[in-house]
Amino acid sequence: MKVVAQRILVVEDEPAIAESVAYALRRDGFTVEVAGTCEAANQKAPDSDLIVLDLMLPDGSGFDLIGAWRRAASSVPIIVLSSRDGEADRVAALETGADDYVMKPFSPREVVARVRAVLRRVGGPRADGASAEADSGALPLAVDAATRRAHVDGKLLELTRVEFDLLASLLESPGRVYTRAQIIDKVWGDGFAITDRTIDSHVKSLRKKVAEAGGDPGLIETVRGVGYRVTDEPRAQTERP
Repeated sequence: MKVVAQRILVVEDEPAIAESVAYALRRDGFTVEVAGTCEAANQKAPDSDLIVLDLMLPDGSGFDLIGAWRRAASSVPIIVLSSRDGEADRVAALETGADDYVMKPFSPREVVARVRAVLRRVGGPRADGASAEADSGALPLAVDAATRRAHVDGKLLELTRVEFDLLASLLESPGRVYTRAQIIDKVWGDGFAITDRTIDSHVKSLRKKVAEAGGDPGLIETVRGVGYRVTDEPRAQTERP
């Protein structure tokens, strides 16, 4: 199913790559803007429903753009395009706030598929679109699927799209252990090469934000060799997930 009239910003300084991606997206029914610099990207980002972002730009780094947008509380989904194939770069991009990472060389059709998949997930893991908060009983953690807001002890959490969907998935059944495979299916869906390290990095970031808001990061508990759960008997999680 095509997503019609949604606005995609392609931030890429190589004209051939930018135009091939833009052409493929326009053929699929999207409205596309192209920016070749950080400055142009910052001007066009507020009007975008999703951003396809190269990490290497002539006037700055894509990492800096992601960080600035997330610090400004922007929740626009971001798909990184990069020729940097090291695991450290992929993890850094996702931890900074990117929603997906596509390595060059790539097929423009693959980028379109990734765009469509991320946009399908923007509404969160609950397919019914209900506005009620996830039933977390007496837990201090809560999410609202309609407003995409999360709280700990009544304090608002500033989460990325992936962090919100991860927390919402765990809160669907507090106390239940979700395997990493189940988390990938609920948060990313099929067709994504998501590693355990990627999931662990998002959990680590989520715990950090819970702690910064005054909550107990141990509410998100590691079940070693299996996965994660939200628990009503939190224990401090001081080691890496």
